[in-house]
Amino acid sequence: MENRQTRNILISCGVILIVACLCLSFLLISGIGVSLIWPFSTDQGSALPTPLQEPTPLEETTNIPTGEAENLPSDLADKLYQIESEVVNIRGLSSNQPVNRTLISTEELEEIVTQDFFADYNEQDARQDVLILSLLGLLPVDFELKSFYESLYSEQIAGFYDDETEEIYVVQGADFGGSEKLTYAHEFTHVLQDQVYDLEEGLGLNEDACEADSEKCAAIQALIEGDASQTEILWFQTYASREDYQDLVQAYDNFESPILDAAPPYMSADLYFPYEKGLSFVQYLYEQGGYTAVDDAYQNLPVSTEQILHPDKYPDDRPITVDLPDFSAALGSGWELVDENEMGEWYIHLILSQAYDETHRISERKSEKAAAGWGGDTYAFYLNEETEEITFIMDAVWDTNDDAEEFAEAFIDYADQRWDESDELILDFNTWSGVNLQIVSILEGNRTIWVIGPSAEIVEAVLIELQ
Repeated sequence: MENRQTRNILISCGVILIVACLCLSFLLISGIGVSLIWPFSTDQGSALPTPLQEPTPLEETTNIPTGEAENLPSDLADKLYQIESEVVNIRGLSSNQPVNRTLISTEELEEIVTQDFFADYNEQDARQDVLILSLLGLLPVDFELKSFYESLYSEQIAGFYDDETEEIYVVQGADFGGSEKLTYAHEFTHVLQDQVYDLEEGLGLNEDACEADSEKCAAIQALIEGDASQTEILWFQTYASREDYQDLVQAYDNFESPILDAAPPYMSADLYFPYEKGLSFVQYLYEQGGYTAVDDAYQNLPVSTEQILHPDKYPDDRPITVDLPDFSAALGSGWELVDENEMGEWYIHLILSQAYDETHRISERKSEKAAAGWGGDTYAFYLNEETEEITFIMDAVWDTNDDAEEFAEAFIDYADQRWDESDELILDFNTWSGVNLQIVSILEGNRTIWVIGPSAEIVEAVLIELQ
């Protein structure tokens, strides 16, 4: 996993993102979690799909506070106001203050991405993240991360809500058709979430909170995006015209995403996580009790990716706290702690199955099973800036001894594919070796320890501290 500063920028810098065609192609046309009957399967057509719930009739008295509609034509402003009223009608949350709406071009979006989203993310930050991610096998060591992020988000954002300025930005092409309407329904749901629950302070989607507990932050983001995805699907099923359907299918057929297609496997999978897995989580809640159950989740927030991946574990199965000692003295001069947090079930799965080098991956099915017994963990990265060496430690506990053993066996398969088995023992433990690396994995009851260091001496010093 990357330095949490990167992840915080992507999900907690005051901007909630909707990734183009994650919801369009994945959620609607591919039908993840939703069974759609397309209305143009025959020449005569067929009925629109049945909504997941029957919304109450839209009343003319629906009151949506209006804000500024910068550079928007009046007919487009009317369309947006109509979509807002329909989303309020479906979601059941009331808008209590105005939100400004701004139409931007793709060129203006690129400027926002580089000058706003990534303004505080410099090349040194990116280089540190690459060192960490490459140690975990998720990136090549020479990957240009900052420029890739900028290109990726410039390509993928169809619209976004800025909760600092309380403004919706709509990226418009030639027309405001079905795909743009779908995006707006999603983004206006974020407006309602923010006004009712307060994304940054009330829900904790801010940099400090996410640095303190990245697992909880990822789970909250999945709830938020899953809720908005569920609502946009309901909006489309209920209110979209035949022209909107046709426009969406055409947009899907014509859609190209060369940057996303070239993204490292872990990155694209992680980008989908809050939308795909979040939607499944929200639909599970919805089936239990409609939007009342979804609203209850904002009062009792999910706290781990494990709960998102396994909704039946929400809310009772909470992560076990694992404490790591300070390894600075044991590592010696020049070493500095640069990141410490929880890895969580989702990122353990990504490490095992989404390595940059496909020959290092184990199967997704095997990695999912191996990660599913996660109980809690803490990881730490220490950096020696002078040598650019990294030491990684992960101490994890599992639900049962069998779960720990299942992970340990899967890890051995992963390690055998990635590194060479070494004849050298470290404190009587078997090791693997890579280029200037020594690796140890230990199984003790329901506990596993994974250490990567630049030398056997460093790894041994870490293991002594863990005893």
